[in-house]
Amino acid sequence: MFIKKIGIDLGTTNVLVHLPKRGIVINEPSVVAVSTIDKKILAVGLEAKEMLGRTPDTIVAAKPLKDGVIADYRATEAMLKYFINKAIGGIRFFRPEVMVAVPAGITSTERRAVIDATLAAGAKAAYIIKEPVAAAIGANIPIGSASGHMIVDMGGGTAEMAVISLGGIVTSSSVRIGGNKLDAAIMDYIRKKYGLAIGERTSEIIKIEIGSALYLEQKLTKEVKGRDMITGLPRNVTVTSDDITDAIQHELEGLIMALKNVLYKTPPELSADIMEKGMILSGGTSQLRNLDQLFSRATGVPAYVADDALLCVAKGTGIALENLESYKRSILATK
Repeated sequence: MFIKKIGIDLGTTNVLVHLPKRGIVINEPSVVAVSTIDKKILAVGLEAKEMLGRTPDTIVAAKPLKDGVIADYRATEAMLKYFINKAIGGIRFFRPEVMVAVPAGITSTERRAVIDATLAAGAKAAYIIKEPVAAAIGANIPIGSASGHMIVDMGGGTAEMAVISLGGIVTSSSVRIGGNKLDAAIMDYIRKKYGLAIGERTSEIIKIEIGSALYLEQKLTKEVKGRDMITGLPRNVTVTSDDITDAIQHELEGLIMALKNVLYKTPPELSADIMEKGMILSGGTSQLRNLDQLFSRATGVPAYVADDALLCVAKGTGIALENLESYKRSILATK
């Protein structure tokens, strides 16, 4: 199988890889485990995520991307190499073209780092596409039309809001609020209210199982295990969905402010289009209960969660790479 093109959604929480005609072939956590003794990469993806919070002193399991950008260059390069090899097999006769989706708000230096890491990981050519554009393509929004479309892509590290028309971004906002910030807020809240220390993974599970952007009429509850802050011993507490809604209020307000800012900067003609069509939500964080309703109430613009919201960016990256000529204007740096 000669695969020449690969689309990668390089997320803070997950990396998704899209191959032409085969769709999404990899969806694994963006985690790398490194030995502190000889700096050797021990595990990547699912295997490394299992080690989070459970490693001895000689191993560090960490996320090499922070808020959608590279925090650890060497680990990111190793992670890209691992996923490219896994997607197309270890033995190959030529190097693939790779397109990577990045947050719209990253700087030119951060963009350069992504291109360099992709080329160092074995790509023949590296293309960059902005996440909101990729998410819009993946959500089947006709971005080339002379009409305004609003996409809100919320991942683990960043939330990207953009109004797209004629294949380009008219106005956008990128805030470093995502699933990880929500998890941290939940950890903090449970520590303050219940005196219980919990880990990142537990916090994420609580958010997925009982989290809601609005208070629920019928509360959901979950028993949570953690370490008592005073005695240091293991303890259980019962947490409700109202607790989680309280915990994440501040982060949600940040998202709403960014949304209003984009709508405020949108030209009147495009505002009318958005009012008519509504905004499309994509990314893992868009799956938080009632988030679409919260956004609708706060802005007056209808909000809809895209089908396969988690996969929109990766799908869009793959489609754009397959149709490079059509999307030339939407794609950034190439090398």
